[in-house]
Amino acid sequence: MAETRIAVHPARSPVLILGMHRSGTSMIARALEDLGLFLGWRKQGDHEALFFLALNNWLLEQVGGRWDHPEPVQDLIESADVRALAVDYLRVSLRSPRAISFLGPGRYLRHGTPERLSIPWGFKDPRTTFTLPLWLDLFPAARIVHVRRHGVDVAASLRSRHRRILSQRRERFEQLRWTYRFRPKRSSFTTSVRCADIERGFELWEAYAREADAAVRRSGDRALDLRYEDFLSAPLETLTRLSEFCELPPDQSRLEKVVADIRADRAYAYRQDPEMVAFAERVKQRLARFGY
Repeated sequence: MAETRIAVHPARSPVLILGMHRSGTSMIARALEDLGLFLGWRKQGDHEALFFLALNNWLLEQVGGRWDHPEPVQDLIESADVRALAVDYLRVSLRSPRAISFLGPGRYLRHGTPERLSIPWGFKDPRTTFTLPLWLDLFPAARIVHVRRHGVDVAASLRSRHRRILSQRRERFEQLRWTYRFRPKRSSFTTSVRCADIERGFELWEAYAREADAAVRRSGDRALDLRYEDFLSAPLETLTRLSEFCELPPDQSRLEKVVADIRADRAYAYRQDPEMVAFAERVKQRLARFGY
């Protein structure tokens, strides 16, 4: 009787998508998902997997950091003993039932951990820009995609987001104000006070851009750096190069379908705002350091 052989596909290393701005990286993440890159089962609206988002937040919290104050994580990275423990915790988490949040029930039953996935997969989270060395301890062959966007657009977007959230939470606070005589308020009034100021939001973009540039240099041909504006102006060419880098199956018709509705006029949105144009002129030398 002929022996039946079951094909076993080797596990793949992840694609880690870095980028300070949610709208640009979300658009690219969505395009990559449409082309076959698995980015998780349970995700936020910006395509960030809740499982990896929680782990990155945990890493930052160990040193009193946050997404808008990420620099302290360097202390953890430089402490060999604490770093080893943190990486071991990440490994345990990847192999725990909590991984079902990322894998979904079917993939969890088949694989049990993202480490065993044989399909192209990865995750998107700007925090990974700073926690990257810890993830590379687990996945040394990971591919890194850094999506950069004009710093004034990013700072303006962060400020707009802050104002929107502050307005919503102020209204909610006024509705519940009387209840805080009997219970403490546990949520914040905004996701980032730092980003209320355009200059400080721009400084945050600079910090992420510097860290990402260093990571790309260290990673050599395992990293791909691309500009959001180039993606908008030449989406088919850029996405073709990106899909090849992520080792996704070539499919020209699908590529053309994915980029059909991409609008080039979304680039350099700050040019429509005189205040932002003036700010861009003031920081033009700082922008030039990052290719803008």
